[in-house]
Amino acid sequence: MDLTVKAAPAATKSSVTSLMPKQTTDVDRLVGLRITALRKARGLSQTALGTAVGVTFQQVQKYEKGQNRVGAGRLREIARLLEVPVSAFFEDSNNPDSPQEDVFGFLNAQGAVELLRAYTQIEDDQMRRDVLALVRSAARLAHLRLNTPEVVTHS
Repeated sequence: MDLTVKAAPAATKSSVTSLMPKQTTDVDRLVGLRITALRKARGLSQTALGTAVGVTFQQVQKYEKGQNRVGAGRLREIARLLEVPVSAFFEDSNNPDSPQEDVFGFLNAQGAVELLRAYTQIEDDQMRRDVLALVRSAARLAHLRLNTPEVVTHS
């Protein structure tokens, strides 16, 4: 009985590459950012989204940060739950004039989803116009403060 151990053949570059985990890409990060924006717009927690698609909230966090890729089937299920087409996660980000790009940029601003949710709860049309006028005035004031040189007085 021969008990000699034969050496395994040397690994080729292609076999080593197939064993290495794939790195996430900018597309994975874009998909994650859009999942976050759309999830928040729907008022869902990471836990609720994870439960609905069969993963933990930690996995949802990894998807949203672009640390893990979202498989095609799972992305389709997320899109169904968020009531958007799968293409919403991939729209051309090279077109800065795209209205959808503006929406995702706005939704990612801190407090934007909360402001929008509160605004949509106002049923009175005049009150909505007043709130919009107030927010626009605040934006103009902020812009003026940033662009007006500060006057320094010496006492």
